[in-house]
Amino acid sequence: MTPSARPQPLRSSPEPSRRVLLTTGSSDAHTWNLVHLQLFLEEHGHSVLNLGPCVPEQLLVDTARMTSPDLVVLSSVNGHGHQDGLRAARALRADRKTRTLPMVIGGLLGISPEGAATRTAELLDAGYDEVYADGTPPTALLRRLADLGGACTGRAAA
Repeated sequence: MTPSARPQPLRSSPEPSRRVLLTTGSSDAHTWNLVHLQLFLEEHGHSVLNLGPCVPEQLLVDTARMTSPDLVVLSSVNGHGHQDGLRAARALRADRKTRTLPMVIGGLLGISPEGAATRTAELLDAGYDEVYADGTPPTALLRRLADLGGACTGRAAA
């Protein structure tokens, strides 16, 4: 396979292809998690717009407004996902065009296992539809995408 060739989707189910907006929080400079999730979702037939690391909340909101994704996915590796995630959720939920977008967060959301239940509750209260603990397999995203109701946007990622 040449470096420019795209892998063929591994889709084995009739679920529609979904448009995913993938990001980290504003303090997270890691990219490997984003690349892994992007490739995984694309191999399963979904369209992914990966915003990369250290995404400011306003850039996330502006991009979500322009692209109307089926799902916003925030992935954290640096242990500050809880704080970044709260800011991102508040920004998305404060905007009238993005306030109803489905969104999930996962990864290393705190620097210690203590307080995990409280962090999860706060993130759900802030507007996340699902909070995935560190170590959750990426297949959980496939289940979430399959469970989305309504028609998908059907647009390809930019």
